[in-house]
Amino acid sequence: MRSMIVGLLLFALAGAAAAQYPQRPVRVVVPFAAGAGSNDIMARLLGQKLSDSLGQQFVIDNRPGASGIVGTDIVAKAQPDGYTLLVMSLTLAVNPSVFKLPYQTERDLAPITLIASAPLILVVHPQVTAKNVAEFLAYARANSGKLNYGSGGVAATPHLAAEMLALYAGFKATHVPYKGGAPALADLVGGQLTFMLENIPGTLPFVKSGRLRVLAITDSKRSPLLPDVPTLAESGVKDYELVGWNGLFAPAATPKPVIDKLHAEAVRALAQPDVKERFTTMGAEGVGDTPEHFRAFIHAEIAKWARVVKAAGIKID
Repeated sequence: MRSMIVGLLLFALAGAAAAQYPQRPVRVVVPFAAGAGSNDIMARLLGQKLSDSLGQQFVIDNRPGASGIVGTDIVAKAQPDGYTLLVMSLTLAVNPSVFKLPYQTERDLAPITLIASAPLILVVHPQVTAKNVAEFLAYARANSGKLNYGSGGVAATPHLAAEMLALYAGFKATHVPYKGGAPALADLVGGQLTFMLENIPGTLPFVKSGRLRVLAITDSKRSPLLPDVPTLAESGVKDYELVGWNGLFAPAATPKPVIDKLHAEAVRALAQPDVKERFTTMGAEGVGDTPEHFRAFIHAEIAKWARVVKAAGIKID
């Protein structure tokens, strides 16, 4: 009986603290360099909206290093009071399979919400005669081991997407890593590469100009930016689904009322027209799912990428 009373009292105190949260600035750790990709952009956009709605500054703290591990570790070991948060990408779910981590992802982080998701598109150089996915896969299988593709780096989302396609479709291709997606696309346009899976905004200008041909999208549904482009799954690559994503996290053991408050405000921010418009220009779509759904999503993503990393033999030197 006494333990029940103590538990109720602690819950009431946590609820009271959450009602007043935040009472000072909140640090939002972004484990990549400032201006480096969608993670930083989305963190700053969401941080400003949370600052406006909650009346305290949500300060972006860029802590790049080791594929996002440095910044993630800071949050995993931070005081679980809601004053240190993390905005992290799909890389969070890949890292357990390629690195020895100083934290346990699912044990040490509390998912708050999936901020946004963004598919990739499969593009080929026009010298590849395939006009659709079926023709491309026939070509890839007939030339298994002879094709090459580029990405912005080992274990980057486009690298994983291509390895997943090769695994699911049954062919081999050589990965050529670059220091960013732009130089890889430049070589694809130049004919030095066979194919790529890349984000929509960076690739679309080359598609529109006829310098690359788009065959499919990696999401489970078509993109409003490319409504005539089929998904890989509907094109015959069974169960293929991949989206790049960004999510909001807190340290594990952060009081549930604080998590719930952050979730509610984040979802409200993601529904605002200017946020939706900004995401659209990035080829992304705001999500705003529940902490429970996001936790299950993370668990499934870690398991999926463990299978792909193992099958492809992906290693970080």
